[in-house]
Amino acid sequence: MQAAPVRATAIPSFAGALRAIESLILSGGQQTARRNAWNSVLEDRRRAKDRVEAQRVLESAASGS
Repeated sequence: MQAAPVRATAIPSFAGALRAIESLILSGGQQTARRNAWNSVLEDRRRAKDRVEAQRVLESAASGS
């Protein structure tokens, strides 16, 4: 008995689904503005994380540990 062939179909990611909905609702300029704003948020979070890590290193060096 031979097994049936398996067909792999990609399940869209949640982010991909949101982008598709966004493209239906927003104009191109609004999409770009929203993406730029979100990228700014992510960059701010990365910088905040880097600041916290730098502070920990400085405090560790100052205490001699």
